Amino acid sequence: MDKFTQLTGVAAPLDMMNVDTDMIIPKQYLKTIKRTGLGTALFAEMRYDDAGKEKDDFVLNQPAWRGAQVLVSGDYFGCGSSREHAPWALLDFGIRCVIAPSFADIFFNNCFKNGILPITLPKADVDALMDDARNGANATMTVDLESQTITRPDGGVVSFDVEPFRKHCLLEGLDDIGLTMKKAEAIGSYEGRQRLEQPWLWG
Repeated sequence: MDKFTQLTGVAAPLDMMNVDTDMIIPKQYLKTIKRTGLGTALFAEMRYDDAGKEKDDFVLNQPAWRGAQVLVSGDYFGCGSSREHAPWALLDFGIRCVIAPSFADIFFNNCFKNGILPITLPKADVDALMDDARNGANATMTVDLESQTITRPDGGVVSFDVEPFRKHCLLEGLDDIGLTMKKAEAIGSYEGRQRLEQPWLWG
């Protein structure tokens, strides 16, 4: 998993509440277990018409936000069914940070496990960042995980909280497998002792 330290990029405004995981990536795209190639399916039912043509009025289809790396949205982002494909699709599109007043718990946890930083802020702060994001290419923000700050286009700074262990994992680029591999030496030593003391467990 890629490290998340500091991100400077365009923020896209998705001013909707209750954006659920089926909206983020519809069920017909869940057949794959690959984490790549899902960016084109992100928000598919909002991005494309029945013929597969892009809808001009959807924010991520508009030139100013096609390269967005930050998404600003409404309450309870990521609600609905549990599907890890949702953060996979966001990440494959290029979005590394989602800002909202609240998130569904499972989606929130899955973001951290996949290198995406979900930031929870009071609604007043989210509304201000949403207004910034509506400025398109002028909506460049800097999200600094180490200092836990968002620098707005006008230079104003918004602070956010993040649980220390999750912060450590993002800064170091550690998912669950990465965390386990950090203990590889200790695991190897334990297995070596077990082979000697309980050889029947090893066939």
